[in-house]
Amino acid sequence: MGKIDFKKSLKHLYQPSVKEIVSVDVPQMNFLMVDGAGDPNTSQSFSDAIEALYPVAYTLKFMVKKGPLAIDYGVMPLEALWWSDDPSAFTLGKKDDWQWTVMIMQPEFITCEMVEDAVAEVAKKKKPVSLPLVRFESFSEGKSAQTLHIGHFSEEGPTIEKVHKFIENSGSQLVGKHHEIYLSDLRRTAPEKWKIIIRQPMT
Repeated sequence: MGKIDFKKSLKHLYQPSVKEIVSVDVPQMNFLMVDGAGDPNTSQSFSDAIEALYPVAYTLKFMVKKGPLAIDYGVMPLEALWWSDDPSAFTLGKKDDWQWTVMIMQPEFITCEMVEDAVAEVAKKKKPVSLPLVRFESFSEGKSAQTLHIGHFSEEGPTIEKVHKFIENSGSQLVGKHHEIYLSDLRRTAPEKWKIIIRQPMT
């Protein structure tokens, strides 16, 4: 049984270069999602959300591998959408006012019924606090600009500015929510080596 690596098959979306900013067309994809608000560095709800997503994602992976489909695939990286009702919350670093959606992309063969079964299975074993908040939903960004940032979250500013400048110079405007994709395991990788995709939808 071969193992599908969606980061490779979707290379243009999940393996950008650190040397340039590119325009990509992001198709509609399905995600496990949890919404929340507050400073991700101190908010317990942020940690709880992640601790609910991963068990469901891995349960789905093994269900598919052992089930009739018999497909093996790698669980996709954690992603997050960030926004605030007050735009200055970002420029001034008022993280308590941030809102977020953490999510993990799911292959197209994953169904609502599979997700319901996986959530039920996780509930029997681990019962993560935020498990009831996990939802399965389609998400589409369309035309976006993105690049790869290497380093800590606190050092993203210049990279984000470059992405925004790229959009402005192309005659487009920023739309939607700031999107980050965490390619590195943040718990096991040194912060200076974190690989984070910075993506911004545009019109």
